[in-house]
Amino acid sequence: MAPAAANPMPNTQSAKKRLRQNEVRRLRNRGVRSNMRSAVRRVREAVAAGDQDAAQSAFRLACKKLDQAAARGVIHRNAASRTKSRLNAAMKKASQAA
Repeated sequence: MAPAAANPMPNTQSAKKRLRQNEVRRLRNRGVRSNMRSAVRRVREAVAAGDQDAAQSAFRLACKKLDQAAARGVIHRNAASRTKSRLNAAMKKASQAA
């Protein structure tokens, strides 16, 4: 899914450079987003399995990944905060049920 193919070809040197920069940033952001989503998924899986220790360690890593993604502008800082809050609430609920 390359946005360069969908858009008309750049004509100016600055537009060509911007296209190269956007491609590099898109790929970098995709990696950051993928790592972040994987970390969040691991927390949810540990909570669903009822493994509190694994959930705690995965939660710490997920918080770090969410904050890094927010700092880089991949996601909004409020979205990162909301996700951390919901993960924490899910962990609390699971620990009280156990």
